[in-house]
Order: sequence, then C-alpha cells, then structure tokens
Amino acid sequence: MSRVRIESLSLPKADIGPVNPLPPVAGPPATPYRLSIEELPAAVVRNAGHGTPRTLLPYLTQDGYSRSRAPGELATVVLDNGVLRATFVPELGGRLWSLVDLREDRELLYRNPVWQPANLALRNAWFAGGVEWNIGTRGHSPTTCAPLHAALLTGPGGAPMLRMWEYERLRGAVFQVDAWLPDGADALRVHVRIRATAPDPTFMYWWSNTAVPEDVRVLAPADRAFCTSYDGTIRARPVPVQDGVDRSYPLRNEHAADYFFDTAGVARPWIVALDERGNGLAQTSTARLVGRKLFVWGTSTGGRHWADWLSPGNAGYAEIQAGLAATQYEHLPMPAGASWSWLETYGPVTVDPAVAHGDWAAAVSHVDGQLAAAVPPARLDAELAEAVALADAPPAERVWSGSGWGALERHRRGAGWCDETGTPFGDDTLGPEQRPWLAVLAGGALAPADPAIPPASYVGGAGSEPDWAARLAADTGWLAAYHRGVLAHQQGDGETAAREYAASVAAAESAWAVRGLGLLAAADGRAGEAADLLVRAYRSARWCRQLAAEAGEALLAADRAAECLAHLDAAPTGVREHGRIRLLTVRAALAAGQPDRARSILSDGLEVADLREGETSLDGLWRAAFPDRPVPPEYDFRMH
Repeated sequence: MSRVRIESLSLPKADIGPVNPLPPVAGPPATPYRLSIEELPAAVVRNAGHGTPRTLLPYLTQDGYSRSRAPGELATVVLDNGVLRATFVPELGGRLWSLVDLREDRELLYRNPVWQPANLALRNAWFAGGVEWNIGTRGHSPTTCAPLHAALLTGPGGAPMLRMWEYERLRGAVFQVDAWLPDGADALRVHVRIRATAPDPTFMYWWSNTAVPEDVRVLAPADRAFCTSYDGTIRARPVPVQDGVDRSYPLRNEHAADYFFDTAGVARPWIVALDERGNGLAQTSTARLVGRKLFVWGTSTGGRHWADWLSPGNAGYAEIQAGLAATQYEHLPMPAGASWSWLETYGPVTVDPAVAHGDWAAAVSHVDGQLAAAVPPARLDAELAEAVALADAPPAERVWSGSGWGALERHRRGAGWCDETGTPFGDDTLGPEQRPWLAVLAGGALAPADPAIPPASYVGGAGSEPDWAARLAADTGWLAAYHRGVLAHQQGDGETAAREYAASVAAAESAWAVRGLGLLAAADGRAGEAADLLVRAYRSARWCRQLAAEAGEALLAADRAAECLAHLDAAPTGVREHGRIRLLTVRAALAAGQPDRARSILSDGLEVADLREGETSLDGLWRAAFPDRPVPPEYDFRMH
C-alpha cells in the first residue's frame, strides 16, 4: 500500500548564505559554445536563436555560500509503496533526493551524501545529486536552491500524491510537479504541468536532470547525438563510437561533454543507465518530453576535480536528462494561456548484461522492448490523462511554503490571472520581499528607506517592466527613481536608466544608483568613468564584497592595476580575505608588475567557493605566475 510521511535528512550541510544585493542587470551567464549550424537540424538552429532573456532579473544571485559544512538537516517528503521509496526536498527546488528499490535495497540515483552549493546555476548556487526540475531558460533553474510550495493530496487510484509548485518570474509561468507511487508499481510517476499566465506569448525551457553513478553504460533510442565537448562547438556525431571510443560509458570520456541524443520521431522517449550486471535506472515519458541527454565530467584532472568539488570525497557521477527540446540551447515558443503537460516515470530496470553491453542497436532494441512491455505507451498516455484530470484538485495538506511572488502577481493582475485551485498562492506567503510592492499596487508610494541599505527585492520579468515603471512614475523618492532605472536597464533602455539613476542620486545618493551609472558607462566603453563611479559606489558600501569586486574589475579594465591593488588592500578584512577578492588581487598584482605577490597568494592556497563552471581563471593565473611549473590539481578546473 502506498504511504506518505514527513521526515528529515541529516547530513553535512553548507549554509546558502545571503543573496547578492546587486541586481544582475548584465545578463545571464555566458556559455562557451557556438552552434555548428551546418550540422544541426533547422528546428534546433531556429529554437536556439531566440528566447534568451536579456537579464535574470527580477531574481537575485545566490553567491553567499562557502565551502564550510556543518551537521544539518533538510525537511523531506517520502513516498513509499513497499517497492520503491522516493524522497523529495521541497525547500531545495523540490529535488528528488533519493529513489530506492526496496526489494534489493538499491539506490537508483546518485545520492550526494553532503549538501554543497557551487556556481553552476543561473543564480549561481547549485548542488549535485538526485533529480532536478529546470524551467525558464537555458541553465539550472532559478528555483533550484529555493523552496517550492508543497502539499499532499490524493492522486490517481487513491495513492497519496505530493504536489510542488511555484510561480516562475522570468517567463510568468506557473509550474507544478505531481509525484506519486501507485500501489505495487515499480516506477515513480511524475506529472509536470506548465501554464503560461502572461498576456503575451513567451518562450519555454524544461529539462529534468537525473544524477546517476558514472560506472554505467547509458542507452537511448538514437543513432546520433548533437555533441558538445567544451571546445566552443556543437556538432552532430554518430553514437556510441566516436574517435574509436564508445562514449556511452561516462568513464571512457576524457573530457567533460554533453551528448544530446537525436530522438526525433520516437513515440515514447527514454534513457537508461545500466551497470555491469545490467541493473540500473530507466527514465521514460510521454511524447512531449522529447529530448534526452548524457552529461559526463570526464576523467581528466579538471573533470575529476569538478566531481569532487560538488560531492567532496565521494564517487563521481554522470547525468541523464530529459527535456522539451532536442538540445539545451533551445527555447520553444509558448502561446499565451497555453498549458503543457507530460508524464515521466523513474524506476529500476534489469536487462541481460551481455546484450546491454554489446552492440548498440541490439542493446537499444532490447531495452526498448522491455520498457514497452513493462509500461506500454498507451498506458502512459492514459495515466497522463488521469493526472491532467487531477491537476486542479485542491491540495489537502500543505507541507512547505514557497515564495510570495505568485500571490503578489495575483494582486497585480487580478483574480483571473491564473486558476489557483490546484496551486494556491495564499496571501500568507507574502513576506518582506513582497510587502513594499503591495503598497505600490494599492496606488501608494514605496516606503521611505535608508539609501545605505540595499533594496530587499526587485520586480519585472515576463514583460511586466512597463507596468511597474508606470506604477512608480509619480513617486519622487530616491528609491522609486532607482527602481525605475533598474527596470529600464533590464529592458536595454540605457538612456532612460541613466536618467532615472541620476535622479535617484540627486534625491539621495546611494551606492546602488551610482553603481547603475557605472555599469552603463562600462557598457558604453567609458572605462575610466565606469571605474570612478564603481569605486565611488563601493565607498558608500564598503561591507559589500560583490561591489568591491565590481570596482576592482573596472579598475583593471581601465588599466589602473596599482590603483586596483590599493582599492582591494583597503577593504575590510572580511571582504579582503574572500576567495573572489583574493583571486582579483592575484590578477591585479600580475598586471601591476608584482609577480612575487601573486605567487605568494597562489602558493599559500587560494579557494574560490563560487568558481563558475567552465571558468579557467585559477589555472590561467598559475601558468602566468609560474610558467615553468605544472598546474596543481587543486587549481585545475579545466573542462577541456
């Protein structure tokens, strides 16, 4: 019989820390890839050419964590039907943390024994392991290290169901993840629904990312893949053998790589990861979730370092992924008011190991037949229809609260903005981040605020910027002018942004508005002016490590390395000793002709907790400082 219970998970845990108070107006994280258009289907090229948001606002960056871990707990929701046990963590993006085959006491996922954020997500903080739900735009979701609303209700066949949902602010979409274990079933069911609530068409992205042990073979119903290898290209290649190596085995890949299997025309897409005995995990879905991908870290020093960085002291992992499009470079056009649903399943699979590890075509055919017999496509379609029929069923018992942004959106747009019956956004979820904006929606002004304190939150996204700017138009305070500047900045209207930032500074100077002027100057190529403005901004907020780094970067860009060193040396101890600031100090020392100082910092040990995926600053600086010495493994994060 299927049951549900609320538990907690004890493990070494890092603190997520405070968000970066500086709005990310510069745009989403850059990718090192370019598309090899001549080798890719026209639809992939078309979908990769549109839909990338200008910035990640209104989200703020989550970069306040460190690599210090202490005993901690995570609240979990556990589904158990006597065959499988699925453990979810609503407070961390609804992550499916663990899926255990109880008959053999076998973990089907890669379950990370620690919780350690690292800089791989759109908002920076991300963690490895389990199954992650990614929505909005290319990359790990803005909600991956944020809580989702979660509640219990009765699912298909009377099984207990866990529902998790949130309002995604970039796209103006409400998404929900409904999970249940039917009595006696050997596969977890996950129904996903995305509803476009904004009045205009949008672009959509979704990938479900599953971490699995890397000593496996990964199979999918395809004979070619669109491959990236972190060398700046993506191209179509046959699978599984490339350059004489069977790439379907993660541990046979030297470098980090993505393999997007070409599953076009497959009626029921799937992907499996099988160990040497033919045991493993199968992920299947209804037809809408067409994409399938294998990601590997590779066996190089840099790849091994990344795997250990994300799961310290433990075995490495690979990822098998499933998405709405053929590749993760694509955004699909989604009409206003559209609702997209699909059903995914996650469960154990056992096949003949000789077949599983033999000829690719024979192995794919064997697995396909076994999956079709176990869960026929027609049954999946019928179960999807059942799930859709229950998608608006009211939750019975709330077990976790997400953000208050969905409730604020209702206040902005009115009760008809979205059917909240199955995904309620109650006013009890409105908190300090939303309260200032409630007054604006009521026709008032932003409350008077101290310009020395950064704003707690920002608005915009999903095309709402003109509405918010209009609602703030009559407010003459410094804070309203600053927010109007940010709203214009995120839309690419530099002239209006500069005017509003200047008006904010005239009303009451703040580091935040001066910073905005500095970023605009940098974007216009006025490097010296940008450096002066950003240094001026930092002097009003010397506690702000991120602003210290921006000012230092601007000084280096203006070829003022000695001044950059003096700027960094004058910072408070807590700022000066942060890994990012020490990294910047090494760069400045080399640029200022002080290689001995750079060598001293590198030799003493330099750890940058939020080193970005694909970033090669540490090994590059080591080679610049010590051209005759090999890069130490602890500084080698090279992915190619």
